[in-house]
Amino acid sequence: MKKALAVNLAAYDFSFSISNKLSRLVWNCTYWILVRPFNLSIFREYRMLILKIFGAKIGRNAHIYASARIWAPWNLEIGEHSIMGPKVDCYNQGKITIGDHTVISQKTYLCASSHDYRIYNFPLILKPITIEDQVWIAADAFVGPGVNISQGAVIAARSSVFKNIDAWTVAGGNPAEFIKDRVMKN
Repeated sequence: MKKALAVNLAAYDFSFSISNKLSRLVWNCTYWILVRPFNLSIFREYRMLILKIFGAKIGRNAHIYASARIWAPWNLEIGEHSIMGPKVDCYNQGKITIGDHTVISQKTYLCASSHDYRIYNFPLILKPITIEDQVWIAADAFVGPGVNISQGAVIAARSSVFKNIDAWTVAGGNPAEFIKDRVMKN
């Protein structure tokens, strides 16, 4: 017998409005015509300008590769001297904040939303991701909704992160777990 579920619908996002859909349409057209083809490093400032026009907050000397796929630039904040590598998939229906001096390596997938499978129409749940300063997320990692990766942490290649990661640690695996402390050399 199914049990009734009491749910506070204020926690869900039902913002697939016409305005939201049009914004994403304009952004996608802009991306494929004015961003993606310009993949040489000499176009870096041009790409940053286009992203800023669409609402991204981008720090000084940040670098976002042309092949990085950003779902909603208006939900992206990336700090100074940080890099979003080639073919990163930034699925940011929810906000994604990336700190200073942070590297998001190639083919990483950042997912800042999910769906509530307990409700018949699977409403969208926005769960922001925060990646603090001096973090390195190695190649092909997955960072799930609502995760906070603290300052100085390293996420090993191909890891899946579903829980918060402590500062100055190395984590890896599926699901990612503590491997060791990150000790800096002089």
